[in-house]
Amino acid sequence: MIMGRVLRDAPWLKSGPAARVLGLLNGGGEEARVVGGAVRNELLKIPIGDIDIATTAVPDEVVRRAKAAGIKSVPTGIEHGTVTLVVDSKPFEITTLREDIETFGRKAKVAFGRDWARDAQRRDFTINGLSVDADGAVHDHVGGLQDIAAKRVRFIGDPDRRIAEDYLRILRFFRMHAAFGAGEPDHDGYLACIRGRAGLATLSAERVRMEMLKLLVADGAVQAVIAMEDGGLLLAIFGSVAYRGPFANLIAAERRLGRKPDVILRLGVLGVATTEDARRLATRLRLTNGETKALDSMGHRWWRLAGMDEATARRRLYRLGEARYRDRLMLAWARAGGDSDPVAWRELALLPERWSAPKFPLKAADFVARGIAEGPALGHVLALAVDAWLAADFPLEQSALSAIADQSAARFVRDHRL
Repeated sequence: MIMGRVLRDAPWLKSGPAARVLGLLNGGGEEARVVGGAVRNELLKIPIGDIDIATTAVPDEVVRRAKAAGIKSVPTGIEHGTVTLVVDSKPFEITTLREDIETFGRKAKVAFGRDWARDAQRRDFTINGLSVDADGAVHDHVGGLQDIAAKRVRFIGDPDRRIAEDYLRILRFFRMHAAFGAGEPDHDGYLACIRGRAGLATLSAERVRMEMLKLLVADGAVQAVIAMEDGGLLLAIFGSVAYRGPFANLIAAERRLGRKPDVILRLGVLGVATTEDARRLATRLRLTNGETKALDSMGHRWWRLAGMDEATARRRLYRLGEARYRDRLMLAWARAGGDSDPVAWRELALLPERWSAPKFPLKAADFVARGIAEGPALGHVLALAVDAWLAADFPLEQSALSAIADQSAARFVRDHRL
């Protein structure tokens, strides 16, 4: 075991709900430590999310101590040794140390234990196998500290065995590399992911969706996507080719615009060229209705937004609305690649921020007054008038509007006399 690192400036270890839980579970012959992602992130000086705690105490003892302290406990996975304690409205997963007795995928048979090293060796990656005690001392049984320093994501033990325990670890390998790694993925882990890629078909769409969406917004998403495509993994997930060049172009464009990553836009640029692609991805990743509609819109004639002048862009923005205009425009920009003028594309992308379309000023009454009957005919004339108004570049002067109304009504009457 490697020690020597001490988290001296982690405020959540000194006071607050996490410190209270550690105090509750330490003592009386038992020990508790924070484990996993919270330790990793604190060492990297990046925001931490959930704080998970491991303990030598068995679940019944955890519940007993919580009850004595007036803390709510929820048996979220008590058969696997997990109890959730709620302190100041914040949930903490408390899991008793475990060791494998038999392993067969995610349904491994485990027994409660008291050996911190054996518990760490059950985890997925070395950077997630660290623990920290209430005094801030970091315990490393798997080489996680060295891998954090090297920005290397490495499976604990035999990569093939870790993957066979849960094939989602293939996606987690690339997601973790995108978030915390640098350079090429760990060679042994990468080859194991390729060997195990057929196992991705056994995963639920919801679990795949969760990991993929997290991966796509990580800082190293481009490198991870390239490695996944080279290894045949994106084909297994998407069911079609992936467009890694446009994906990299999109991220460069986002940075040029100073925009935060948009995960569904990134997914669309990576996997959508047509509406058929959008429907397939929506099914394979079990996307929400809103996400599905966004992807479907992206795949619908996005190429029409390439090479527009500003007048055309204003008409497209009016027709599509800001969200759909933005998504299709960014997809078209990403597909245009390095041969396009970034300044011109930037101006088109920023159009919604510097120009707002006026509301169409003509009303149904304007056409009824011109002899158009209410019903389908009225809707048809209004559509003709909108087209004429857009072609005239959104005039608001009354003379121009009267002329548009007269011409639209006259055109409808003429067309329907033929």
